[in-house]
Amino acid sequence: MKKLFLFGLMFLSAMNVKSQTKPDELYKWMPSLVTGIGISQVELENWAQGGENTFAYSFLVTFDLKYQTDLWKFKNYLKVNYGQTKLGESTFRTTENEIYLEDVISYNAGFVLDPFASNIVRTSITRGFDYKSNPKTLIANFFDPGYITQSIGFAYDKLPNIQTRLGIAFQETFTTANALARRYSDDPKTTNDLEKFKFETGMESVTDGKFSIDENVTLTSKLRLFTRFEDLSVWDVRWDNIIVAKVNSWLNVNLGVIILHEISQSYKTQLKEAIQIGITYRLL
Repeated sequence: MKKLFLFGLMFLSAMNVKSQTKPDELYKWMPSLVTGIGISQVELENWAQGGENTFAYSFLVTFDLKYQTDLWKFKNYLKVNYGQTKLGESTFRTTENEIYLEDVISYNAGFVLDPFASNIVRTSITRGFDYKSNPKTLIANFFDPGYITQSIGFAYDKLPNIQTRLGIAFQETFTTANALARRYSDDPKTTNDLEKFKFETGMESVTDGKFSIDENVTLTSKLRLFTRFEDLSVWDVRWDNIIVAKVNSWLNVNLGVIILHEISQSYKTQLKEAIQIGITYRLL
């Protein structure tokens, strides 16, 4: 791992590539707001082939806000995703439930690597349940748990499609309910106390990529890695990918895949895949 990191650093240092920033983008706020909604519904009556009524909906909001000067870059990103599904006579079940907020400031030091500081906030929007247990079990709520991660280090963004950064990180975990505190923030070594706050130090790496697969098809990817100094052999991984196929000015087909491995949530690797055909509108 160390040899790979040193090789990558030497490779980047050897490159003489300058970022391509348009002059009209300097000293100007560059906002981008995209909203999308998808609905699926099946209604059956006297249907001889069987089946159940179903209804599902989801919405996605992404917001980018960028500002750049000759020396400084400010990048802000917000993702809000929520959805529910109803099958037959059962109640609505939450299938999408996330808020992800990222803020990054970097300084153009005239070197291939730029110093940066960042802050990431992750939480659920509302209550989330494990429906496999009977009765269903509460496993998440708004800021229960909530994760806040600060990082300082160096970033490389001289390529048009890829930006990456690596830094020393400080991660805080917040919980409220006792049951969730035992799962996410409690220290098992203190058997007489129930901690609802956990502070960890380590290293964080975030890599963003955006690629054009075809004329109307794009792939957006974000890979986040976090490890704790107490055990550098264990890494939390979040790999968020979305492929967007643009049908026309307002209709998109989206394929989203998230791979998640975070030991505070589960020792097993989590996978979520969703295909959505829905209305997408760019407000800004």
